[in-house]
Amino acid sequence: MKKTLLFLSTALFLATSCVDSLDDYNVDPKSATKVLSVTLVSNAERSLARTVTSSSVNLNPFRLFVQYWAQTTYFDESIYNITTRPIPASFWTALYRDVLADLRESKKITAADQLISTGVRNNQNAIAEVLEVYTWATLVDTFGNVPYSKALDINNPQPSYDDAATVYNDLIARLDAAIGQMNTTAGSGAFENGDLLYKGDMTSWKKFANSLKLRLALTISDVDNTKASQLAVQAASGVFTSNDENAQLNFLSTAPNTNPVWEDLIQSGRFDFVGAGTFITRLNTLNDPRRNDYFKLAANGTYRGGVYGTNNNYATYSAPGDKLEDPTLPGVLLSYSQVEFLLAEAVERGYAVGGTAAGHYNAGVTASILEWGGTTTEATTYLAQPTVAYATAAGTYKQKIGVQKWIALYGQPVDSWREYRRLDSPTLTAPTGALSALPLRLTYPVVEQNLNGANYKAASSAIGGDAVTTKIFWDKF
Repeated sequence: MKKTLLFLSTALFLATSCVDSLDDYNVDPKSATKVLSVTLVSNAERSLARTVTSSSVNLNPFRLFVQYWAQTTYFDESIYNITTRPIPASFWTALYRDVLADLRESKKITAADQLISTGVRNNQNAIAEVLEVYTWATLVDTFGNVPYSKALDINNPQPSYDDAATVYNDLIARLDAAIGQMNTTAGSGAFENGDLLYKGDMTSWKKFANSLKLRLALTISDVDNTKASQLAVQAASGVFTSNDENAQLNFLSTAPNTNPVWEDLIQSGRFDFVGAGTFITRLNTLNDPRRNDYFKLAANGTYRGGVYGTNNNYATYSAPGDKLEDPTLPGVLLSYSQVEFLLAEAVERGYAVGGTAAGHYNAGVTASILEWGGTTTEATTYLAQPTVAYATAAGTYKQKIGVQKWIALYGQPVDSWREYRRLDSPTLTAPTGALSALPLRLTYPVVEQNLNGANYKAASSAIGGDAVTTKIFWDKF
């Protein structure tokens, strides 16, 4: 017995003498000790696509703000109650923590990687920069002034807020620099396997960057027409030219990488949404060929919209269509259809981007119909109607383009909300019982008031008040 105990004691001594300290026992040999830059970009792309295309009322209420959908049992978001649950905080956190923080860290890792060529390093940095610019612009378009130059610093938990127009100018400069860095012959190294948008194809990334530049240009056109014209002309020759070039993430059929809209409509087992009468009535009036893609027939055999701003019987009205119930439906960040409408507007503003307003308008409508599974014949028939044709449709160019862009951006609710505010078209009104007029921004997260109070108060004062009716700097009319 003594020999046995002596043997065990000796064995334990030898075992423990192999490590420097007890901390070595707490190392998980299966956990990564080094993060690859490309994995951070992958996660940022996934998080960004999920955030801007989601239909979760706890995160992305913008389909309701632009009155695509009405609600059934609960209708808080349709009357603009966004503070009972932390909706602004959810959107804010998703972009800062899950997108921007990953992209910032990715660029640090890329900069320190001595095993890649300068061309590859520049391309990887440019990809991250384009995604950052897109995300920062989304934050500004949603909140106005935001923490920017002092943000994402773990040593500064109370960052000051930057002026929104100043941020936009810096984003445009950063985007130009990223475009200048792109080398379409150098490749993007490991990003070819981890880039979920374009597989590291720098020609495609350059088109996305130019298309984004065009979007930023038109966004500021009412506050700086000269700069907007210059930027639009620079970008126009390098933008998307077909639906095949859309900036989109192709979701998978199995969890956890399914489209979040499918998760809300099908996986949840809930029946929270029907089409809003505001939208469906317009589709019916225009005989829009996308109705059967956007919605299902109601029980009475028609496309019938519910009453926006109150509860609706799910069985009585048209529910979101089968395409939205597909787990693999792509999450679109920026589309060719969108680009063509921007070019149509640019022509109307006198910018030398080429083509005619009517030609770009027709291309935008056609691209949207094709994107949703329609045909060129359907597009031609639709555009031939006097109520749709550019020469005879009612209203100013902003109203004509605004209505058709509203219809086309059905799958891009964040973009649709921005364009509605910018073009003031279509005409939407708040429902009876709404807590405010239709929101022009989200209020700042409550956590900012509590933990970053001084900077929150300064930002609120600078923009004219932390209210949903305060306009973003580019919203002049």
